Amino acid sequence: MAKVHLLLFMAAAIGCFMMGSVSAMTHIVGGGHGWRVPDNATFFKEWAKPRTFGVGDRLVFPYRPGSNNVVVVNKEDFEVCGQKNVINMYYNGPTILNLTATGNYYYYCGIGKHCEVGQKLHIKVVKGEGSSGTPFVLNVLHTLDTSTAPAPAFTIPSSATNIQNFGMVSGLVAFLFSILFV
Repeated sequence: MAKVHLLLFMAAAIGCFMMGSVSAMTHIVGGGHGWRVPDNATFFKEWAKPRTFGVGDRLVFPYRPGSNNVVVVNKEDFEVCGQKNVINMYYNGPTILNLTATGNYYYYCGIGKHCEVGQKLHIKVVKGEGSSGTPFVLNVLHTLDTSTAPAPAFTIPSSATNIQNFGMVSGLVAFLFSILFV
């Protein structure tokens, strides 16, 4: 009986230790609008404004291959929608980028005139933890015609936070089990 108590206590302790401060965010670019041509040229600037982008966070550009792409450029190319110093190009959406270092990052869509009409994003990545700037949002789009609909979009903590939550729940369940049933 003492072994069972010790085993349950250890499971509860391990679960509670898994609750460490893991705080990476996954940012779905454009929220419910997704990564597509916006209605106004400042849409993506406004989308990014309330958010904090931290090292360890992820950017998800939701788009279908062929309809959009993601071009990573320097500030000069970003301002003129140019491609003199392209850092990287991604064509097979959705594109997921890990933010691994602090600094300014510039992205735009290189298809047609998408960049010129506002499908471009500038973010600044900081050392601290990221935030969405808004409460948890889940907006799953149900539509019959999926060829023109944007991809479902949501902003959630990364899987690291899911592990944190699992650790907390499993630790509490093991603790309660040990009190109530043993």
